[in-house]
Amino acid sequence: MTPRGGEAVYKSEGHPFVRSQNIGLGHLILDDIAYIDEDTHQRQKNTELQLDDVLLNITGASIGRSALVNQQIVGGNVNQHVCIIRANKKLIPSFLCNFLLSQYGQKQIESFQAGGNRQGLNFEQIKSIKIGLPSVEEQKKIADLLLLIEQRITTQNKIIEDLKKLKSAICEKLFSSPKDKQPQIRLYGFFGDWHFVRLSDICHRICRKNTGEQCKQVLTIAAQYGLVSQEEFFNKNVASENLSGYYLLQKGDFAYNKSYSGDYVWGTVKRLDNYEQGVLSPLYICFRPDPARVDSDFLIYYFESKKWHKTVANIAGEGARNHGLLNISVVDYFNTIHCIPSMDEQKQIAQIIGTLLSKIAREQRMLNCYAAQRQYLLRQMFI
Repeated sequence: MTPRGGEAVYKSEGHPFVRSQNIGLGHLILDDIAYIDEDTHQRQKNTELQLDDVLLNITGASIGRSALVNQQIVGGNVNQHVCIIRANKKLIPSFLCNFLLSQYGQKQIESFQAGGNRQGLNFEQIKSIKIGLPSVEEQKKIADLLLLIEQRITTQNKIIEDLKKLKSAICEKLFSSPKDKQPQIRLYGFFGDWHFVRLSDICHRICRKNTGEQCKQVLTIAAQYGLVSQEEFFNKNVASENLSGYYLLQKGDFAYNKSYSGDYVWGTVKRLDNYEQGVLSPLYICFRPDPARVDSDFLIYYFESKKWHKTVANIAGEGARNHGLLNISVVDYFNTIHCIPSMDEQKQIAQIIGTLLSKIAREQRMLNCYAAQRQYLLRQMFI
């Protein structure tokens, strides 16, 4: 059970307290693991975790997710949204965990949620789950194979995470804020201060409207994915029925989203890369780079750094936020000051970051292959 007092009683150390968000698809997610003190732990001794216990989410949107207890959480406890399953000698825990994640385990779990009402599993339903059980030796071989793939997926995720951190660090080192006049790291062969420009000096505002509703591709800005189809992102169209007042963007156009959230406290800028054209709400500020003044790739990578945040903060003002949007006028935004190098240096910086992004994309494709292989084996190795 969740301790009386909820999150207020969580500690920075003590006994790990596992919640449903800590259970992934065959792995634990311990970035935000909570802890409870000894007194709270003693009151919940019946939920004390042992090595290789199988944990199963039994309520909410993550129902059916399963993972094994590792050394990091041994001696911890779970809340009421997570069930502990302790296997006997006839059943290897890792085999059981993978079975629950297979289509055969998931179908049974889904069948208990009559009418699609995913409220939760009870202990009688969990006990009634039927498992096709091979010999212990075969169970171990199946579990060991799936463990190898899971470990490779974990390693691949770490590779991608480290590359993304490297890319972010490089962006912060290779770009300059107006205050600094030049970046912390300079490419070989380039010297001297960068020059100051207003955004209006290097970009042209887009006011082109979707006259006659010539385009039906409604876009939205997703911080992680860029300018994407609204219908694909939300699984529905949330735009106005009349699209004639929307801005019509062409491939290569930029848009600034004044919405702030999470890590994007000053909004986010994205480029239209995935479609030839699309329409965007007039709440966004749209523009196109002047190719004679600024390299488009350099500019989009610059906007992925934090070097432009201060210049936007200066025009937003303290507390200038309205219904989730920064209170920034179009005129003020295009008057923001930025620091850029020569065109040759811009292109070299863009090439370095682009090469790293290509590497990240290759590693992501590799990860997708491992994940697909794992899903295939989960389908084929259980009955």
